[in-house]
Amino acid sequence: MSETPAPELTAQERTAAEQLFGDRLPLAERFVGHLCTTGIDHGLLGPREVPRMWSRHVLNCAALAPELPEGGDVADVGSGAGLPGLALAIARPDVRMTLIEPMERRVDWLSAVVADLGLDNADVIRGRAEEVTDEVMADVVTARAVSSLKKLVPLTAPLLADDGQLLLIKGRSAADEIDTAVKAVRRFKLQPPAVELLGETILEEPTTVVRIRRTPVSAD
Repeated sequence: MSETPAPELTAQERTAAEQLFGDRLPLAERFVGHLCTTGIDHGLLGPREVPRMWSRHVLNCAALAPELPEGGDVADVGSGAGLPGLALAIARPDVRMTLIEPMERRVDWLSAVVADLGLDNADVIRGRAEEVTDEVMADVVTARAVSSLKKLVPLTAPLLADDGQLLLIKGRSAADEIDTAVKAVRRFKLQPPAVELLGETILEEPTTVVRIRRTPVSAD
């Protein structure tokens, strides 16, 4: 097992972490400990990511937490290292989180971390998003570092409830990706995507999210 110690929270990071995780911050710290040890051993993240594990990864993902509906069902596609899935399950114990991951080794790691942290609001499903459409219907579907928006919309939209929404963490190319995903958005009868910055008041670098809502089915 990697001996790399988890990074200490800076003053600004601690303020953000306390706001996003509340009294579950110790769980978030244990999660970061997993990321910096067994997560690296499993090849989920590189050792160079350790110094910025909080800022670039965990807090970047937890910024979505206030956007989740109370008591909602959330599905995270391509969970990998539990980013954002596990970060959100820790920050929002009221939501039901489903982590969807096709690779067995990653599924084993996710399941072990869920068990160690005692996250009774998180389930791990092994499979591709397109293979679980019959068993998953979510109010919110999340994804981070999975693929371009053009390819991601067809993978995530079928998992949405009629009035659900996609919250997809993206980088600076978000606007360009939207331009190339127009046909996919229309195909799945989704509303026009919007690029939003989350956590602007607490994070040194806000989280860029593409929000896409599903158009509710008309009663008539």
